[in-house]
Amino acid sequence: MRWKVLALAGAFLVVIAAVAVVVNTRGLRGGSVHSVLLLSVDGLHQRDLAWFVSNHPSSALAALRRGGVEYTNAKTPVPSDSFPGMIAQLTGGDPGVTGVYYDDSFNRDLLAAGTTNCAGAKPGAEIGFTEDLDRDTTAIDAGQGLSGLPDNVLALTPTPSTLINPAKLPVDPATCKPVYPHSYLRVNTVFDVARHAGLRTAWSDKHPAYDILNGQSGDGVQDLFAPEINSQVPGGPADGDWTKNNASTQKYDSYKVRAVLNEIDGYDHSRTTEVGTPAIFGMNFQAVSTAQKLPSSDGLAGGYLADGTTPGLLLARALDYVDGQLAAIVDELRKKGLDRSTAIILSAKHGQSPTEPAALTRIDDKVLMEGLNAHWAATHPGAGPLVAQATNDDTMMVWLTDRSADAAGFAKNYLLGQNGVGNDISGNAKPFTASGLQSVYAGADAARYFHAAPSDPAVPDLYGVVQHGVVYTAGRSKIAEHGGPDAQDQQVALVIDSPTASNGQVVSEPVQTTQIAPTILRMLDLDPNALQAVHVEHTPELPGLAAH
Repeated sequence: MRWKVLALAGAFLVVIAAVAVVVNTRGLRGGSVHSVLLLSVDGLHQRDLAWFVSNHPSSALAALRRGGVEYTNAKTPVPSDSFPGMIAQLTGGDPGVTGVYYDDSFNRDLLAAGTTNCAGAKPGAEIGFTEDLDRDTTAIDAGQGLSGLPDNVLALTPTPSTLINPAKLPVDPATCKPVYPHSYLRVNTVFDVARHAGLRTAWSDKHPAYDILNGQSGDGVQDLFAPEINSQVPGGPADGDWTKNNASTQKYDSYKVRAVLNEIDGYDHSRTTEVGTPAIFGMNFQAVSTAQKLPSSDGLAGGYLADGTTPGLLLARALDYVDGQLAAIVDELRKKGLDRSTAIILSAKHGQSPTEPAALTRIDDKVLMEGLNAHWAATHPGAGPLVAQATNDDTMMVWLTDRSADAAGFAKNYLLGQNGVGNDISGNAKPFTASGLQSVYAGADAARYFHAAPSDPAVPDLYGVVQHGVVYTAGRSKIAEHGGPDAQDQQVALVIDSPTASNGQVVSEPVQTTQIAPTILRMLDLDPNALQAVHVEHTPELPGLAAH
């Protein structure tokens, strides 16, 4: 759950890694891989994949696994959220280098959204790269004004930055201009590198705020299809977006699949202009994620059975759906004769926790943050609120108005001292201890946790690792979340089916999803070190793939 002091102003000067972009142009597309198709099935754990393949040996997922390399110990970065998770796969960097810790975070150097008189404005701004940026948050086209929605959403612009309301963006104090998501990212992306080499790029994701994937160039993705998933479903309840009903999520995902099929056929996502199949393209699926989080949908129970491993009926249906869409994508590649020159990478931005229904403990984090502010005020007369912003899902990230070691220690000690009563999966009272936290990193310790400098204007002042099963929410509409370092949040599926891969190979050594980015470039005979984050972090390519 997101919680913040709305009155706080803010500012942050984006730090850009000073790394030259160097492209290796030897034999640009001379290898056997001409295109890389990246599919992110958000929420898909490694053990979900193993369960599905075991129970569906003739499935498309099973065929993908048999035909390529499976990494059985792949982990996402922390925080294990959609934004840092996707950015990791496409930059090769962790949040300490990319500067992106969550889709809703805080920056101490930027000015608050809407600031027009920047001289003397107080720094410190929410960085809300969510659906709230849309010109129209209720429409799947985010305010473009298309007719025939939602089914005509394929006519959506390939430049979703035009659908962002600039008045909702944080402001750069140096220029007094809004900071678009792509400008906030500190490093380049695989799309930037590919475009610099003259290759075509495309991507499909869930908000116009995924403009961030364009990278610092602002145009890394030539065809970025970003229908708004948190818009209202036509004919549905007023508060019913595409994530509140799993059948709706599947319909939403299917629009992005159609975009990918059009791109395989050599068109842009709308099938309006013939442009050639992209060298790097793909999409994310949300159907598995919502089936894991919803208590029920379409008369089916969400999540897993009591063992925490076997999918319930809703999740099993969602896995079937994704498998069917993968089959359609692979079939289209075959029809176009592209199956022997296209590598498919399947992974996930994040997992989901808890999978065991009995482990769930829901805690209202707003009460905790308000209590922290009240205790601070009582012991520091005249001081304002201590919490600038808190972003809590199944992790706790807090930015403070006072960055002193004393303030960080104060917040840590207060939170670890709070016991109370939350609720379980059935809504029954369930006690919690230490604010639901297992451990807390505060002040310089939080910066070290993320391998960031203490002076980094984006790093949280406090990072809390929750006890297994804790989800921060005031409601009862979800039974799982993501964002933390829990194994169920981080251990995701990762399979690569490439013309150069050995069939059915299993790699059990630990790998990170950041390694996907340099691997994509190597497959296309581009230099992985052209990625600034790879250059800084020395992110290796994934092992087990035969060289061209």
